[in-house]
Parts: sequence; C-alpha cells; structure tokens
Amino acid sequence: MSDADILLEQRGRLGLVTLNRPRALNTLSLAMVRALDAQLEDWASDPAIAAVAIRGAGGRAFCAGGDIRALYDLGIAGRYVEALTFWREEYVLNTRIKAYPKPYVALIQGIVMGGGAGVSIHGSRRVAVGDIAFAMPEVGIGFFPDVGATYFLPRLPPGVGLCLALTGRQIGTADALALGLMTDAVAPDRVEAVIDALAAGTPVDVALAAEAVDPGPSALAAQLPDIARLFAGESVAAVLAALDAEAAGGPAADLARHAAAAIRTKSPASLRVAFEQMRRGAALDFRAAMRTEYRIVSRWVEHPDLYEGIRAVVIEKDNAPRWRPATLGEVGDAAVEAYFAPLAEELELA
Repeated sequence: MSDADILLEQRGRLGLVTLNRPRALNTLSLAMVRALDAQLEDWASDPAIAAVAIRGAGGRAFCAGGDIRALYDLGIAGRYVEALTFWREEYVLNTRIKAYPKPYVALIQGIVMGGGAGVSIHGSRRVAVGDIAFAMPEVGIGFFPDVGATYFLPRLPPGVGLCLALTGRQIGTADALALGLMTDAVAPDRVEAVIDALAAGTPVDVALAAEAVDPGPSALAAQLPDIARLFAGESVAAVLAALDAEAAGGPAADLARHAAAAIRTKSPASLRVAFEQMRRGAALDFRAAMRTEYRIVSRWVEHPDLYEGIRAVVIEKDNAPRWRPATLGEVGDAAVEAYFAPLAEELELA
C-alpha cells in the first residue's frame, strides 16, 4: 500500500475515510483493510468523533471490491494461507462495521460491488450519490457472494437476494433505495455539504435530510412479484426450469430470458454454493453468517474456478471461462455441503 491508498482524517466531529485508488476503482488491499479496521477501532472510543463517513476517490467508483488480481497471484503461486489472511481480516472489518457504536455513513458514488458492499452496506446509513451501480457479481468469476451477503441478500424481498446472487444483476440508485440497500440519496455536488455538516456535529438524520433528492421510480419494484415467483425453486436447476418456462411465453418473459442467460454463464459450483448460502442465510445472525463465509472461502481458495474466472474476466478478458465442473449436474450435494462444514479453526470475531 502506498501511503495515499487510503486517507484517514479528522474533520471537526467527523472521522473521514477516503478510499484512494481511483485508477483501480478503489479496490481494497490487505493493507487498506488493516488501516481502516485499526482507525475505526480508535475512533469508536474517541469522544471527539461523533460519526464516521467513508467515500471513494475519483467519482467513478466507491469501491469495486477486493484486489482480486493480488489474490489471483497468491493463489496461482499456491500461497493460499496468505490469500486467506485477506478474507479473514476483511470479514473481521465487515463485522466491526455492522456493530459500530457510532453513525457510519457510506457516501457511495458510481460502482459498489463485492468488497465495496462489505465496507458500506453494513453501516447505519448508505447514501447513493447520484447514479450508482450495485452488484454482487462473484459467481461470474468462479467465487461466491461474501462480505456478509449470506446475511443481507436473504433479507431482501422474496427471491430478490437469490436473483442478485445467481445472476450478478446490476441495479441503480432507485432500485437500491426501494430494496433498502441504500437508505438515502443526494446529488454529487452536495456531498461536500453533507461532509461539512457532519464535521460541524450536525446529527446524521438532519444532515442527510437537508440534501435529500428523489431518484425517481424503481423499475425493479414492479418486478418483485415475478421475481418472487420465478426464484422460488428448491434448487438452481428448478429456478432455471421456471425461468425457461416463463421465457417461452409468460408475462415476465424478458426478465426470465435475461436472468436464465446470465445464470448459464456462471460457474456451476459457484451457483450451487450461492444457492445454499441464500437458503441458510435467512436463519443466521450476522456473526454466524460471517463464520459461514469463512468456512466456505477456506476451502474455496483452492477451487480452480476462482482462478479461471479471474483469468477470463479480469486478466485475459476473453470472457470465456472453462468451469470445472462444467455443468450443475456434476456438482454433487456432498461437495456443496462440505463447504459449510465446521473448521478446526473458525473465524475469530471480537
């Protein structure tokens, strides 16, 4: 990490965090995770700090996720223990944010995906700044939705969390507000006014209400009954069968056609595990969800699909991953169950 990768400053009563890797879409490195976690711990007990805000530099992205290129290099070299260190400490940070004792305000502009959701969604306020692009696209790189997705996706309206997990569908500001993923919206040119108000000690509710904007209607809201119906199956195969049947001439044919096509490009192993996450996650508290994700990643770090997916999407960008196994039918139930089994050393959370 260069000293400028993450900026941590006190402005009056506000602790302000800036993710400062705009050329890398503000992706998170291990050093950034460690710096943020340590600073949040300090600010939690500092009486001079009334609230914390986090933003991304550059305007294009709040945070597009973890630095998967660095994780790819570690995995290809067989340095799995080092790669797991990132996920372990990231999950500890996510848990700290979820339980943070002071207002934690994420000022989200542009792309927020994967690990970017982990340092924003769990905070007390998630503020969409202009147009955002939210997604959990992990199954498309041979991984699984983590950073607390096991907890927050199943708590969306029926079927929506599973839809987002299996398709990697991207949603914008109006849809994210309608789902409760975002709590507020402000215009890009008013972000500094929000920061100034928080620095002056203005209560968060007051500061955000003064700058609130209406992003307009949510297109996804109108699709909620169809999503609930189409994603109610008891397996990925059953969901695909429902989507295919709808695409053949049902009232939500376009939705079904696009969803089915997206799912069929993803890692079959990732799809099976993500489905099981969504099934189990609805009954888990947050800490149990994070421990579940650590169980999965502790095994998944050696899965070939992770490195093939990153190669195809991020490195060579041929968008032609060769998944192993290649079909849903080849992913056995026992193999899926094994990812959720207890570990000899579980994730330790304070």
